[in-house]
Amino acid sequence: MRLLKQLVPAAAVAYLGSLAVFAVEGNALLTLLFGLATAALSVLVYGWTVRWSERREPIEVGTTGAIPATARGVLIGVAMFAAVILNIAMLGGYRIEGLGSLGGATGLFGLMAAAAVTEEVIFRGILFRIVEERTGTWIALTLTGLVFGLMHLGNPNANLWGVLAIAVEAGGMLAAAYAATRTLWLPIGLHFGWNFAAVGIFSTEVSGQNSAQGLLDAATSGPTLLTGGAFGPEGSLYAVVFGLLLTVAFMWLARRRGNVVPMRRGDRTEAAATLPR
Repeated sequence: MRLLKQLVPAAAVAYLGSLAVFAVEGNALLTLLFGLATAALSVLVYGWTVRWSERREPIEVGTTGAIPATARGVLIGVAMFAAVILNIAMLGGYRIEGLGSLGGATGLFGLMAAAAVTEEVIFRGILFRIVEERTGTWIALTLTGLVFGLMHLGNPNANLWGVLAIAVEAGGMLAAAYAATRTLWLPIGLHFGWNFAAVGIFSTEVSGQNSAQGLLDAATSGPTLLTGGAFGPEGSLYAVVFGLLLTVAFMWLARRRGNVVPMRRGDRTEAAATLPR
């Protein structure tokens, strides 16, 4: 019941926000504003539902340290995607042909902010956190990672390999980032940094979706295993490898901080959200 009490309002914000953002997609400024508004509303609604359904303060979206944690996540996400692109470019699979669209990048900033925040609230703040309380960190990471990957199966140009790649490099990695920090700010920043770098900076496809042009006018070609093909670089073997490396690093940090919840046997202990950071 607690899962539904939190999931339904969060999903409603994500759905209505996406409708609003796509309704003004041709207007870069309105797309930016509507996207940022959706992101902010998603956090506010999540905080309210946690207070209502769990009778506690939602420390995972607390304001203390939110800006630096989000900024660190953005830097990690951008750096990770840049590393993927660099490796693809070294094999001749990515080339810059000129400058792209500043207006397009502006609108994409808002669109990706809305996507990153609403998806992290739903998948890490609600699904992963609640499943983790009942099953432990590793099972929750695996299950919610698979669900996150399968969510992308309906995207244009999606395929089974792309879905599995998303499950590993994003679903697992972002859950591990939450486990390591016990806040949503780092995974939100990481998610946004990765997505915005992909489409807003390097102008590649994101999860098989046809997106507007970002800051660069670029083209990708070459073997699907290395470039991701029509699905985009998220389907690249490089992305999977880098995502796995970050997952291992975050889980090492989570274990070092005592944030790994063991598999439940018998009575449940306190909620994972209250674990020390």
